[in-house]
Amino acid sequence: MLPEQFRAWRRSMGLKQKDAADLLGLKKRMIQYYEKGKREGKSVTIPKSVRLACYALSVGISDFDGANISKLDLSKVGDD
Repeated sequence: MLPEQFRAWRRSMGLKQKDAADLLGLKKRMIQYYEKGKREGKSVTIPKSVRLACYALSVGISDFDGANISKLDLSKVGDD
């Protein structure tokens, strides 16, 4: 996910930076870094966990308690 894609996701969800931070369990400052793609002059990569959380939120999943995990088909999951 590129910085502009992250910003577009946030805006498409109708979220302010603070709201996105709260939903993702981050500080507002990290949202700003992700949207700029830089932190103190160095590139910032949006972690996979944040990318997955963005997707989950966009499809209406706000929390996951582990219930029904046995129903997931993990046979197609590969290594990172």
